[in-house]
Amino acid sequence: MNSEENRIISIIDFISHGLLAVSGVMILLMAFAATYGVARRYILNNPEPYSYEISMMLLLWCFVLSVAALQKQQRHLRGDFILNRLPRNVRFFVNAILSPLLALLCGAVLAWKGWEAAMFSLKIGERSMSAWSEPLFPVKAVIPVGYAFLFIVALAQFIQGMHALIRKSDRRGET
Repeated sequence: MNSEENRIISIIDFISHGLLAVSGVMILLMAFAATYGVARRYILNNPEPYSYEISMMLLLWCFVLSVAALQKQQRHLRGDFILNRLPRNVRFFVNAILSPLLALLCGAVLAWKGWEAAMFSLKIGERSMSAWSEPLFPVKAVIPVGYAFLFIVALAQFIQGMHALIRKSDRRGET
C-alpha cells in the first residue's frame, strides 16, 4: 500500500474508534437513565416514563455506531468454529474477500433503506406514541450514518483483501 492508502486507512481507523468510544459513552448513559428510572420508581414511589425510552434510543444508537468498528476489528459475528476447520486459502478468501463483500452489500442496503425511512419520518413529522412523544427522525437518522460508515469500512477491507489476493497470486507466479 502507498502512503495515501495508509492515510485513508488511518482516518477510517480513527473514525471507527471514535464511534466505538461514543457507543461506550452511550452505554454509560443508558446505565444512568435506567438507574434513575429505577430509583424514582422504587425509592421515591414516583415512576417516570422517559428513562426507558431514552435507554432504547441510546441502545439503537450504540449498536448502529459500533457495528463499523466491530467490522474493522473483525470481531463481528462469524462462524469461527467452522472457519477454523477450512483450508488456509479458503479461510483467507472468506476473511479477506467474502466477509467484507457481504458487509459491503449489507451496509449499502441498510444505509439506503435507513435513509429512506429517516427522510419519510422527517417528512411526516413522525413522533413516538409514548407519553413523551419525541420526534423519531433523530432516532432514525443515525441508522444510515452508522451503516454508511460500515459500507466505507467494508469497502476498505475488500480493497485490502483484493490487494493481498493479487500479491499472493503474483508471488505464486514468481516461483
